[in-house]
Amino acid sequence: MTTVSTASAVDQLSTTTLLRFATAGSVDDGKSTLVGRLLHDSKSVLTDQLEAVEHASRNRGQETPDLALLTDGLRAEREQGITIDVAYRYFATTRRRFILADTPGHVQYTRNMVTGASTAELAVVLVDARNGVVEQTRRHAAVAALLRVPHVVLAVNKMDLVDYAEPVFAKIAREFTAYASELGVPEITAIPISALAGDNVVEPSAHMDWYGGPTVLEHLETVPVAHDLTACHARFPVQYVIRPQSAEHPDYRGYAGQIAAGAFRVGERVTVLPSGRTSTIEAIDALGEAVDIAWAPQSVTLRLADDIDISRGDLIAPAGDAPAPTQDVEATVCHVADQPLSVGQRVLLKHTTRTVKAIVKEIPSRLTLDDLSQHPAPGQLVANDIGRVVVRTSEPLALDAYADSRRTGSFLLIDPADGTTLAAGMAGESFATHGNTSSVADEEGWDF
Repeated sequence: MTTVSTASAVDQLSTTTLLRFATAGSVDDGKSTLVGRLLHDSKSVLTDQLEAVEHASRNRGQETPDLALLTDGLRAEREQGITIDVAYRYFATTRRRFILADTPGHVQYTRNMVTGASTAELAVVLVDARNGVVEQTRRHAAVAALLRVPHVVLAVNKMDLVDYAEPVFAKIAREFTAYASELGVPEITAIPISALAGDNVVEPSAHMDWYGGPTVLEHLETVPVAHDLTACHARFPVQYVIRPQSAEHPDYRGYAGQIAAGAFRVGERVTVLPSGRTSTIEAIDALGEAVDIAWAPQSVTLRLADDIDISRGDLIAPAGDAPAPTQDVEATVCHVADQPLSVGQRVLLKHTTRTVKAIVKEIPSRLTLDDLSQHPAPGQLVANDIGRVVVRTSEPLALDAYADSRRTGSFLLIDPADGTTLAAGMAGESFATHGNTSSVADEEGWDF
């Protein structure tokens, strides 16, 4: 019998690529069963976990293991009030490593998909073959599009309950593809499956010989992964200023943080935002050693040739490729709080390591998911709404368009009273320019 050493297994995994993907689906579409089947059939379930599922299934009077129980434990914790926004699962095959963000399915948890999909390269949207595309399906597609998830898989589940009929699958695939394409999703792959029976999840289905595409796992293993942050505009949000002022390092002044995108080199000319001051990178310290180049997502300390007033929240960028600071932020947001977001509301805006005061100047529209129409001037956004906002900040921010950088084009709106996250925002150029840019003042001094 051939055995593989632990060291060999580690070496093998270190050479495989990593895919981050999120799953989403309406209640009772079979998402838990799909995730359980994917883990089970890819041999990613430990023996004791499987035995526990088999035991629980027998106690329920089921003859076969209910693979949904592999994920239902965390769902039960969430129902009991434990704060778990997204359940993460880690597994691997010989071809690729995976981080799966298992997001809740009910409509009031749509906001949780924003968390799970914000770093995903692929989203699996589940649809019940008997029900077809429903409002929650469209909502999940809209969130994936807004978050610029490059690959979307439409998993048409429960094909066994519609006699594996090709016309049923084809109709759902056409409707979803048309909708998602209109949203701007760049790549859509439709796969007919039965998570309960295992059809086209890991192994090809014997009941759907009319389908010649990949299984879910085959697609996950082969889809191109393009998350090379080093190819993006170089951005370095300052997290901490290091000044030991010790006998050994009397003049040391370093700016520590994680490179959000791109690469930085010793000798490179850089601009510090929002001040606009320029300097040259004199040295880069990584893990206690001096290096000539560093790239995303490394955590490093930059040292500049000039003494510049730099603090947490400032952004360092190449002198010839720096974003223009602005106090008027136009963006699309997904509202995630129970309390509404209203015009005139005072908020905090957190962008990378910088948090500033802001006021919601305008909510131009709210997206209607049924027909993708814009409901003009809704006045406020409520939980799970997707809408456009115009926010005026107290200090200039160096934002990129979200389409150019998911890291430095995103932000959060926060309730200044209790720190509750109100909305997740994606800055962009999809809005018309609004002429009214006069400052907003109130009795508490929020005058921008």
